Amino acid sequence: MGEAAVRVAQSCDYVGAGTVEFLLDDRLDFYFLEMNTRLQVEHPITEMITGVDLVEMQIKVARGEHLPFQQADLTIKGHAMELRVYAEDPMNNFLPSVGTLTKYRPAKGEGIRVDDGFTEGMEVPIYYDPMLAKLVTYGQTRGEAIQRMREAIAQYEVEGVATTLPFGRFVMDHPAFLSGQFDTHFVKQYFSPETLDASIAPAAAMAAKVALALHLENKKKIVTIT
Repeated sequence: MGEAAVRVAQSCDYVGAGTVEFLLDDRLDFYFLEMNTRLQVEHPITEMITGVDLVEMQIKVARGEHLPFQQADLTIKGHAMELRVYAEDPMNNFLPSVGTLTKYRPAKGEGIRVDDGFTEGMEVPIYYDPMLAKLVTYGQTRGEAIQRMREAIAQYEVEGVATTLPFGRFVMDHPAFLSGQFDTHFVKQYFSPETLDASIAPAAAMAAKVALALHLENKKKIVTIT
């Protein structure tokens, strides 16, 4: 695929950042889909596993500068994955969800990267792309990257609009995704609001139990002074 992507760029004398996309069939034959003559929203994944700032390199090339490395200098280290945190409601056919971000606290920690443009209190309007952030995790193995994504989703707090975070957790836990045996029909084959409800019910029940326990513990500490 890499060699084919290079030939696509060379065939039209393309210079600059670009993304070539292919489709893979069940026989592992791949087919050219399209070339985007820009960086894709998934570019942080490449940055995480190569250590190269693609935005900086894009600007350097546009200014006529030469790249400070050759292809042979680049290596891939570890695994990364990205979840697009959209203001969309997975319980309502992923329709846009608008409103005020009454709470917005992105995940933080080792191996976690968040590229966003929103802060708590801002409005999510109907007029633009509803993506709030790109949530990216890194690990030495794919399993470690997945586990970090689970932890990052659990940390991420958003109130005021519905988001794709619960759907992201559903994907991270699904056997088809974990095995790598899935295709572009993943949502059609495996996802429904009912399955999402079933997947988050245990976590919601546990959260309720923890909240109740904290409430009862705090009641014990209350001292009445007359």
